[in-house]
Amino acid sequence: MYVVKSPLSDADLKTVSEALQGALVDLVDLALVAKQIHWNVVGPRFRSIHLQLDEVVDSARAHSDTVAERASALGVPPDGRAATVASGSGIKTTPAGWIKDTDAVGTMVEALGAVITRMRERVNGTGEADPVSQDIFIGITADLEKHHWMFQAEHA
Repeated sequence: MYVVKSPLSDADLKTVSEALQGALVDLVDLALVAKQIHWNVVGPRFRSIHLQLDEVVDSARAHSDTVAERASALGVPPDGRAATVASGSGIKTTPAGWIKDTDAVGTMVEALGAVITRMRERVNGTGEADPVSQDIFIGITADLEKHHWMFQAEHA
């Protein structure tokens, strides 16, 4: 059933829809990981990291909405269900329980790095098929790289 018909060819739509779905999964999981750490971070830098994590959550949620709406605009139903996110994310599992501030920063550096790597692959893979979606991926990547830089600076 087609509710919305894409202007893209079937081959281009397949490429772009896979990229959008993958990005959605990574962004939803990034928001969840950052929030999990936000709730459990402890240590001398608790407050600054606690607040910085909320910035990542806000960015990831806003970007996931943009990605999901782009998929919908192309006639592709986005899938952000928990099982889909759990099975498709490129982020390692976050430890349970309290997390020391230095470990929290390291975990975020790793999580952001994983998402950025996959996002850059999407940038490279969608330019021919759909420059509009590629532009979205470029903007998301730039924003995530800013967060990555800030956490890396804290991790030094």
